Amino acid sequence: MEKYLIFIHPSELKRMKQNIWEHDYADGKLKIADKKFSIKIALRGNQIRKHKKKSYHILFEKPYLMDGQHEVHLNAEYNDPSLMRNKLSFDFFESIGVLAPHSVHILLYINGICQGIYLKLESFDEYYLRKRNLPAGTIYYATNNDANFSLYTPEKNLKSSLENGYTKKYDYQHDDSLKKLLFVINTFPKEKFCVEISKLLHVPKYLMWLAGVVCTQNFDGFIHNYALYHNSETELFEITPWDYDGTWGRDLHGSPLEHDYIPIEGYNTLTARLMDCTDYRLMYKNSLHQILETQFTDQFQESIIGTLQHTIRPFINKDPNLKNKLAAFDQEQEFILGFIRARNKYLASKLDSLIKK
Repeated sequence: MEKYLIFIHPSELKRMKQNIWEHDYADGKLKIADKKFSIKIALRGNQIRKHKKKSYHILFEKPYLMDGQHEVHLNAEYNDPSLMRNKLSFDFFESIGVLAPHSVHILLYINGICQGIYLKLESFDEYYLRKRNLPAGTIYYATNNDANFSLYTPEKNLKSSLENGYTKKYDYQHDDSLKKLLFVINTFPKEKFCVEISKLLHVPKYLMWLAGVVCTQNFDGFIHNYALYHNSETELFEITPWDYDGTWGRDLHGSPLEHDYIPIEGYNTLTARLMDCTDYRLMYKNSLHQILETQFTDQFQESIIGTLQHTIRPFINKDPNLKNKLAAFDQEQEFILGFIRARNKYLASKLDSLIKK
């Protein structure tokens, strides 16, 4: 496991820890093997800021890029006893053909003190697209629960703007396409919507993403925890997952979540409208059925989980937050596999309900 050695002035580090809700960046240095970087570093996340083990956002200053990335996220994975749910999710999405950030576990040191095992996440931005030779395009982050593709908030209040809940991460040629997408979703009658939405959204990829969220059972994934990419060549929106530690049988606090908590059709206004179109319901059923037969099985995932566990396990005792928790870590493999078996069986039993009479 690679070591990330970060050095921050002690007064700046003290400020960050005392003012956990600030978004100010501190200057720092990062050493990875024989490579050195000047960086900006700040806390990231929401609930994790309250915990002893923090998550961090890093911007590279000099050199400006590290392996083709200008920024990375170091996730503490504090509430996930397996430390692998995020990575397991992103790798799963990628295996079913959905854009997802690359991730790898690292051992983090700050000012010589081991902070523990972290998951380094690639940022979903213009550099992500360049690394994969994808067309340039505007990227939007779903930054809060108002990103539900609706005119109304989850609390049923009328939004002040169609784009409430979204933050434009990267603007390509002053793109304003999100407003048009949201307008079509919320105003077009059924017959017109079922035709026009395919001119704005890559529907097969969206339905594959939906299948991924439904399988992994990320409760927040339908109205948060995602990004939208407007492909400048196809002029279609694609979607990518983000923050998937509350998955594979546990919620975002690390508590067990019943395998049938999320219905097979998922949530949000866009999903509901797509499920109202017979052709798209059938497309979704077929995609989900294929995944339940292939990638989302305990047989397929067992070796993947085992490899991740084998990579992480030797470093558990180096993490000051995981002392004496090796037994709990070891139990997570069977916990996750048990969830996959139960969730797969539940979803398979509901497939026929997707065909409207």
